[in-house]
Amino acid sequence: MRAVTVVIFHRPPRADDPPLTGLLAAARQALAERHAALFRRAGAARIALAAGREASAVREANGELPPPLLGTTGGSFGEALAGLVRDQQIEACVVLSSGAVPRLRIGDARRLVAAAAGDERRALTNNRFSSDVCAVPRAAVLAELPPLPSDNALPRWLEEVAGYAVETLPGLERLALDLDTPLDLALLALAPDAPAALSRIARSWRLTVPRRDALRELAADPRRELLVFGRSSSRTLAWLERHVRCRVRFLAEERGLRAASPFAMRGLEARSVERPPRATLGRLLADRGPGALAAVVAELADGAILDTRVLLADRSGAAEDAWPGDEDRFASDLLRADEVADGWLHELTASAAGAGVPIVLGGHSLVGPGVPLLLRGIR
Repeated sequence: MRAVTVVIFHRPPRADDPPLTGLLAAARQALAERHAALFRRAGAARIALAAGREASAVREANGELPPPLLGTTGGSFGEALAGLVRDQQIEACVVLSSGAVPRLRIGDARRLVAAAAGDERRALTNNRFSSDVCAVPRAAVLAELPPLPSDNALPRWLEEVAGYAVETLPGLERLALDLDTPLDLALLALAPDAPAALSRIARSWRLTVPRRDALRELAADPRRELLVFGRSSSRTLAWLERHVRCRVRFLAEERGLRAASPFAMRGLEARSVERPPRATLGRLLADRGPGALAAVVAELADGAILDTRVLLADRSGAAEDAWPGDEDRFASDLLRADEVADGWLHELTASAAGAGVPIVLGGHSLVGPGVPLLLRGIR
């Protein structure tokens, strides 16, 4: 059995972080500490902290989570992980980010460690199509990773290029929630199994999901209709059909936006995806302007749960560098239009915040695992 190293990619909080960015960094720090403790209990030989893609670095964590020390090469996730595997001579590993799988349990951690310690070319992940945590046995193969932009595409590369079999952990919906925005922390706080430290952070910042009560009232009314738009799935639609009383208009678009890297596909390493991201709601707003969001939603439904990252990708492309900055996106998710500096996103957010129907904005967690947390218990 090989010794298992758990690699946690994490950007520590910085003194000059703006408020919402600092809040998310603090939540991820608390989650990284929880992950480190869970994986130690699960039998991992070493916990290594890797400081993000901007300045990849690693240090073994044996007690409290330490600051990263040892440098690695490369700016992308793929290059950083390949450098770590080479430099640290990692034989078997579990890879995740500090914002990933906050509802991970000790049983999940034990399965991941056992999978990584095995001898077969058989990886284990929470989602084979868009991974957040992945166990990789015989990890020397990762030294050959191409410049994958994120960990989402890692299982696809392992399967299609490296020849691994990829299996999925049970509890897909529970493990689909990530902390990518402060709104996700507010969603997590609604879960009965939310980690206590993260619930305390949410309470201390008075984080809530905007318009939640109005959305729940809508979902309980069979005369009304809810629009769900973005990177949602058939599982979410099936949950809605079983648990809400309203009608549902469901537009699942641009799934795989972050996981569909050509580097993860056999024979496509040198090619780029030719078709830019496109979405029906995005095309409507391109014609009518972001300030028309409330009017467009009101024409389609009595309220909406919207993945704005799909709208941003429709407008500016899939690369997040072209989108409004983190602080703007985080403020938009909380419907704080006055805190959004980007003109287009400010108009969109102001329209949603002032709408006569409840509109909630967010990312993939909102329209996926966030839906049952928002609407559970509807009668």
